[in-house]
Amino acid sequence: MTSSPSQHKRTEDAITRSEIWFRDGSVVLQAQNTQFRVHFGLLARHSSVFSDMWELPQPSDEPTIEGCPVMQLSDDPIDVGYLLKALYDSAFHSQRVMPLPVLGAMIRLGRKYDFKDLLHSAVERVTAEYPRTLEKYIAMPDSFQTIERYKGIDFDMVTLLSENKLFAALPLACYLAVETTTLVNTKLLPRLYTCLMACQSELLEGILKDDGTRASLSEGDRNRCVMGRQTLLVKQFEPGYTFGWLRKWDFTDCPSPTTCRSRRETELGGFMRDYRIWAANRIFLTWDNWKLCAACSRHAPGSVTAGGKKIWQELPEIFGLPPWDQLENDL
Repeated sequence: MTSSPSQHKRTEDAITRSEIWFRDGSVVLQAQNTQFRVHFGLLARHSSVFSDMWELPQPSDEPTIEGCPVMQLSDDPIDVGYLLKALYDSAFHSQRVMPLPVLGAMIRLGRKYDFKDLLHSAVERVTAEYPRTLEKYIAMPDSFQTIERYKGIDFDMVTLLSENKLFAALPLACYLAVETTTLVNTKLLPRLYTCLMACQSELLEGILKDDGTRASLSEGDRNRCVMGRQTLLVKQFEPGYTFGWLRKWDFTDCPSPTTCRSRRETELGGFMRDYRIWAANRIFLTWDNWKLCAACSRHAPGSVTAGGKKIWQELPEIFGLPPWDQLENDL
């Protein structure tokens, strides 16, 4: 069946030319209904995949636009636009704070088409924000930011890392995703099970972002985070972990053990009622507010630090991942 002229016009109208359209470009990339006219030599220089395409003979009957062959891509046109901007403008991909969608495009298409420089640049930025050692995480100043923050970014980051097999950064990303999930007033929830489900509502349903979209986790990542959160909620109060010392005090130099024990029990109750994860947090507590004796005040910070280190070592396994020394990015 032949198509009518009006059908042809509707098809042509559906095609949009991107702002990335060089008049001396040698190839037109088309992603969905968006076209980009660029220089094939630039693509081939940075990508082994496009370089291999350079060697392939092109059929003589292939359609062209302004004399340029058209190459169909199965990728999101927004991703393609970000990738091309990064290729043509070094300042674009070296900006101090980068939006996560740009970073995601560089990772996804960098992996797919072997744009090594862009991929490694993006991965370095991720590993700087999501280090694999507790020392680097604690040393990060509060003002440190190379990836633009927004409501729901922790879920989106878990998804990006999981889908692209950037496993070295995944434990901390999962931890931050569950650490920041909605807290509830437990006084309004008479049963622990109800409290559990309320605290996990964002993990189960996703987080509504400011742009109206929802940051949500895949089933596998959601299960990983739900189980990890429950493990952390219990483990952080076990002896030897972050706040285990509030339940089991191992020091004998306290001059007022009854008073300090009562104060530790009060603080323990407060932490547990918060139903919050503190396990590997960069905690800076004001110990004067606890009103412990001088001896206990000396031991408490060290106990928190030692417990946090122990949690960190177990963080990958808590989220169903291999140990730190076996976690590698699959690039």
